[in-house]
Amino acid sequence: MSLTLTRRASAEFAGTALLVAAVVGSGIAAARLSPTDVGLQLLENAIATALALGALILTFGPVSGAHFNPIVSAVDWWLGRRAGSGLTTRDLAAYTAAQTSGAITGTVLADLMFDLPAVAWSRTERTGGNLWLAEITATAGLVVLVFALARSERTTAAPAAVGAYIGAAYWFTSSTSFANPAVTIGRAFTDTFAGIAPTSVPGFIAAQLVGGLVAVAALAAWYPHAADAIVVPHLAQEIEAR
Repeated sequence: MSLTLTRRASAEFAGTALLVAAVVGSGIAAARLSPTDVGLQLLENAIATALALGALILTFGPVSGAHFNPIVSAVDWWLGRRAGSGLTTRDLAAYTAAQTSGAITGTVLADLMFDLPAVAWSRTERTGGNLWLAEITATAGLVVLVFALARSERTTAAPAAVGAYIGAAYWFTSSTSFANPAVTIGRAFTDTFAGIAPTSVPGFIAAQLVGGLVAVAALAAWYPHAADAIVVPHLAQEIEAR
């Protein structure tokens, strides 16, 4: 792995870890602070996640593109594979590994910060066609947003826009918008408010993959030149140097 790719993968690891720590940690805090009001717990969890996501995109975006999500990385690879504007296959593998291991690390960190066992498999079953449909919708919307911003050269709005979308999707989807395979895997390692039972993980990831495919089709229709978008910052310099 090149030094540049190592640097970007480490940013994806740290960013995803901190994102999941925010999701799980705020869920634990919400359950403790508002033990009798599930609606308030969800609101507290959603606000903390949205704000953390925006801050993390600002922090790591200039380094790795702040994907924090294997679906976003996979779509970046797929759209840019011919134009050479996206991730390479090697990049994609490194990003996915970093994001997944980062998500697990973030869950462990959150559990330890709240004096809980580092790992406790979640017992929260999240399964059913309605939840899978919600994950398809949440993931497709997220991916279209990310690449629409990149294609229209409005990436400076990404921290606010992506944070706002995820915060809203907590409420308008029945699944509370995981929309991310790495985050889904990470959240299986905690038996707290934000957890998901390991047996429910495959269904969520399958739905998220379908959501990514829906997004690719939508981008082809609405943003036919989305492959020209630079989502990973270093690639702009590499392309200019060719």
